[in-house]
Amino acid sequence: CFVQGSRKREQWQVGSTVQMALIGAMSGPSLAFSALPSRVPVHAIPASQQPPQRLASGASDGSHQEASATLVASAAAAVAVAARATKRPASSRLRVVRAAGVSGEEAAAVGRRGGVLAGCAATVTGLGLCWPKPAVATEKLTKQAVEKARADLEQIIKGDPNKGPTLVRLAWHSSGSYDKVSKTGGSGPGTIRFKEELAHGGNAGLDKAVAWLEPVKQSNPSVSYADLYTLAGVVAIKALGGPDVPWRAGRVDSMSPSDVTPDGRLPNAYNGSAPKDVSHLRDVFYRMGFNDQEIVALSGAHALGRCHADASGFVGPWTPTPTTFNNLYFKLLQNSAWEEGCIKGETCKNPQYRDAASQQFMMLPTDIALLKDPSFKKYVELYADDQKLFYQDFSKAFSTLLELGTKNLYTV
Repeated sequence: CFVQGSRKREQWQVGSTVQMALIGAMSGPSLAFSALPSRVPVHAIPASQQPPQRLASGASDGSHQEASATLVASAAAAVAVAARATKRPASSRLRVVRAAGVSGEEAAAVGRRGGVLAGCAATVTGLGLCWPKPAVATEKLTKQAVEKARADLEQIIKGDPNKGPTLVRLAWHSSGSYDKVSKTGGSGPGTIRFKEELAHGGNAGLDKAVAWLEPVKQSNPSVSYADLYTLAGVVAIKALGGPDVPWRAGRVDSMSPSDVTPDGRLPNAYNGSAPKDVSHLRDVFYRMGFNDQEIVALSGAHALGRCHADASGFVGPWTPTPTTFNNLYFKLLQNSAWEEGCIKGETCKNPQYRDAASQQFMMLPTDIALLKDPSFKKYVELYADDQKLFYQDFSKAFSTLLELGTKNLYTV
């Protein structure tokens, strides 16, 4: 919007400014001054995150804040600043532009009416009142806020256990884009909510999981998207019978799709041959900083869920208990006879394996590759024989995965 001096229009009255200052002081941190510069252009905020077109009140955790003596004092200060601004000469009237591409220095060059707004902004900004944006971990989450988010996530999984494995995949894929050399990607910025990243081949179908979590985000506004997606994976693992996974908060949401990393950083399930599958797994996971033991431990997440032809082109569950986290994936991988082909009654778009006995369960080429490499195979055998050891190693590796590309995390 534009606010520009005009001798044909009456100047704003100080009384109006006082009224705005009082409203701002009483309304709390989500009041938006639409004529003032914003650090984030409105058009850069996804539609689902744009603020409501009304004056709203609330702290970072969504609770109502009572007006305090400090806020009333801020209104009085705004009155004084506004009064001084209206005494500036007409020749000093300049244009205030709040639009994409205009720098803060340019927007700061304000005239008489701009001075009124700037006076209000200076006072209100000092109290942290600004255009409402998605939670970006500027304030530490409380234990109560995290417990409420956990409870909401548990309700989703309780209502439909089949959503649990997809939430684990969402957490996995939001983190698995990390590159330890360039220090880009990872769970930190929460970019998997952007359509540009959801369009990556490995993320097919995850738009559904993002949509499932949107109501949770709206009811837990102090939790960033990036924290919410990783927490969802941790909650799902536990709700489906798996181990406790250490989780820390503090991820800061990116506001720009330009932070989305290039496609191709997630593992491909088929690479042409077993040796190429083995090499590909190491290329992808070593890039993130993992070793062979951690690669196999993380592969154990395939105990959950199933593949869908319309998403990945592969079809079928890995185990007969796709909503229970256990070490059955390793037991079946080690002890079953596997043959190339789709599971019984289904049509696959990509090469995969099925168990020869029942033809009801599947393995991806990269799963079978774990048996082809001696370093990988020894861990498959260990985890098939010892579920407690698998839980211990998976918990550590998954927690590490979820913290890739983050900084300044803290325990809640």
